[in-house]
Amino acid sequence: MATPLTDQEKRKQISIRGIVGVENVAELKKGFNRHLHFTLVKDRNIATPRDYYFALAHTVRDHLVGRWIRTQQFYYEADPKVASGLRTRLLLRNGEKMGQTLSGSRSFPPTRNRLSLYALPAFPSLGLDMEELEEMEEDAGLGNGGLGRLAACFLDSMATLGLAAYGYGIRYEYGIFNQKIRDGWQVEEADDWLRHGNPWEKARPEYMLPVHFYGRVEETKDGPKWVDTQVVLAMPYDTPIPGYMNNTVNTMRLWSARAPNDFNLRDFNVGDYIQAVLDRNLAENISRVLYPNDNFFEGKELRLKQEYFVVAATLQDIIRRFKTTKKGGPGRTSFESFPDKVAIQLNDTHPAMAIPELMRIFVDIEKLDWDTAWDLTKRTFAYTNHTVLPEALERWPVELMENLLPRHLQIIYQINQAHLDRIAALFPEDMDKLRKMSLIEEDGCKRVNMAHLCIVGSHAVNGVAEIHSNIIKSDVFRDFSELEPDKFQNKTNGITPRRWLLLCNPGLAELIAEVIGEDYVKDLSQLRRLNDFVEDAAFIRDVCKVKQDNKVKFAQFVEKEYRVKINPASMFDVHVKRIHEYKRQLLNCLHIIAMYNRIRKNPNAPFVPRTVIIGGKAAPGYHMAKMIIKLITSVADVVNNDPVVGNKLKVVYLENYRVSLAEKVIPATDLSEQISTAGTEASGTGNMKFMLNGALTIGTLDGANVEMAEEAGQENLFIFGMTVEDVAEMDKKGYDAMTYYKTIPELKQVMDQITSGFFCPKNPDLFKDLTNMLFKHDRFKVFADFEDYLKCQEKVNNLYQEWTKMVIRNIAATGKFSSDRTITEYATEVWGVEPTDLKIPAPNEPREAIEETARALKKM
Repeated sequence: MATPLTDQEKRKQISIRGIVGVENVAELKKGFNRHLHFTLVKDRNIATPRDYYFALAHTVRDHLVGRWIRTQQFYYEADPKVASGLRTRLLLRNGEKMGQTLSGSRSFPPTRNRLSLYALPAFPSLGLDMEELEEMEEDAGLGNGGLGRLAACFLDSMATLGLAAYGYGIRYEYGIFNQKIRDGWQVEEADDWLRHGNPWEKARPEYMLPVHFYGRVEETKDGPKWVDTQVVLAMPYDTPIPGYMNNTVNTMRLWSARAPNDFNLRDFNVGDYIQAVLDRNLAENISRVLYPNDNFFEGKELRLKQEYFVVAATLQDIIRRFKTTKKGGPGRTSFESFPDKVAIQLNDTHPAMAIPELMRIFVDIEKLDWDTAWDLTKRTFAYTNHTVLPEALERWPVELMENLLPRHLQIIYQINQAHLDRIAALFPEDMDKLRKMSLIEEDGCKRVNMAHLCIVGSHAVNGVAEIHSNIIKSDVFRDFSELEPDKFQNKTNGITPRRWLLLCNPGLAELIAEVIGEDYVKDLSQLRRLNDFVEDAAFIRDVCKVKQDNKVKFAQFVEKEYRVKINPASMFDVHVKRIHEYKRQLLNCLHIIAMYNRIRKNPNAPFVPRTVIIGGKAAPGYHMAKMIIKLITSVADVVNNDPVVGNKLKVVYLENYRVSLAEKVIPATDLSEQISTAGTEASGTGNMKFMLNGALTIGTLDGANVEMAEEAGQENLFIFGMTVEDVAEMDKKGYDAMTYYKTIPELKQVMDQITSGFFCPKNPDLFKDLTNMLFKHDRFKVFADFEDYLKCQEKVNNLYQEWTKMVIRNIAATGKFSSDRTITEYATEVWGVEPTDLKIPAPNEPREAIEETARALKKM
């Protein structure tokens, strides 16, 4: 006799019929067992939890495939304009498709969306622990930080909005490194994320494409010809990207480098067969590993190879699809309509080589005249700038590009000449303007300025937050903005609520659905209705309970993983992002030391218990960032082991911060640290994720913080520090760190402790590089904001016990920060396409239904 279900289990037992195409639990179990036996070649006697995960993943993918194929059939029939996102880096959870598929089903409430909530009722007899299976999911760390994660959010939104879209990138064999903290230092380990295989991807060798490097340019009677090149093959791997509740399944195509079979054939012919085979690795190294640094430009040949590799393969793929028409048709032979059918978004400067590559294809291969080709190219591309840090902007040495891509350098020179001729005609005597706006920098080593190439070669340029877009117009790209003001726009970043609320915080998602309904999942602006419940005692109590449950769960995780016992009743103060001087983890660290000193000075004084949680990776070659990690971990060792402090203050460094860890810590956070120097963070998306999950923000008026304060009301955030204008004024006058050190006693005490070796008595000079930087050449002015930061943190302490109403107001104000809104703006204002609510016919509907829906789309 079956054991009666508990109330909690009853809540979890939700119909599995919602998974697309699954009519009953028996069919799902049948598919699961089939994959366990025939795909994994295992039975239950020897199957591991990973085998169970793969069997379930394959089963879920089976039920995506029908919609995936049907989506491509619909695009073929409707022939819509296709938006393609080009980027070299992407951050996904490998199991993201499973969560999206299950949460995007039709027959059960969308807020009950954790993998465990869906699959557990199907397998009681198998004894599967779905929490354990979730841990089997590998993070596909194919990018860095928020920029890589932004791409995944955008793919989700494009599918959910019914946009015909493709995401392109590189299938790195080794993604962003795994971080280990050993004796307080960061140590990098390879991220072999594919070692167990990837159940979601489908290799497409039939679409393998050649990519050329090196060689020389030969002038012929038919024009320039790129000859004697070295060929590398680009092998595509496709991953389904399901939309939410609309049957759309778009495609993410990642390219992997393969050596052609005739690679180094000459060596074969002279008998050096072994060496020829070994040399294949040189070609395949292109997709071997991700460069782990987005904030410092590294002018390495391999990185330029990677950037051109993804560009060349993608443009061939786009043009192949453009030329294809319905069966029996002649195929497109004219490129006149190319910009009407293709939109390509350049995400930062990494894919900038797409501009000269498309020109090469049009002029050299398709034989279009230069002016026509240039007009088509500009109307096709749009460029998103993601950083204002000068060291992050790509500038490729001319000598390197001439060796690797000689024809493209010629084309860039020709683009630049036409561009400079236009500038000279408008500003005849202004040589300085010519120099500043040139695509080629002549100072010292001649370099190609890739941001300038993107601006000149695109019809639209945007920043990713209002303040960032204003900075690039008024400062970074001022001359270009003054020349073509209508070209410059703003598209404030956003996050997908499907991933960053439904899947990572189901308790809060369900609570919201209970009071305002479920439509907010596709229209986040509906969260505004939560303002009606700010004074509702029952709702306030429920919000507090959800947060506390999340904190208890995270405290258990921290104790298990880091052997640090933290108090779930303490304030969880969280600072998780890439480690970089401009993100000012140092400022946070100085505050920790100040709090420690206050407790030591007066142990019996009232103190709001606080757990400071910091996490993030430092680029392997970034010495200062690694020293910041060592300082934080050294401070943590002292604080956590001081009996005077006890449970009042704990410091935890989260090792190997990644998407799956973000999903655990963000729902548990009380206070979100967004404290970059004003004018340095382009937008940020972590700030939005914390806000949506009920954390309050302490931050500067930087990036999207500005718009968050506008939406929620500045009184509902903890804003401190200099503004962009204040920073600019200080730059004019000069920043003197010593003035702050001498006039702020707490700052002096903190710095004296670090300098004297208090946190590292065995090596007192360990942090000398850090202190020298802070005193002598701190571009990001940590001391200037220290005093205001501490005052703002005092305000945080005073309000902590009574701030749930502020939390609700923050959640209610996050509607603007949905990636659905961002993508809708890109679609309508940049790409020239409209999102649609039309639902693609399900796989079990007749083919005629596709044609009917396609006709309806064309009429819109």
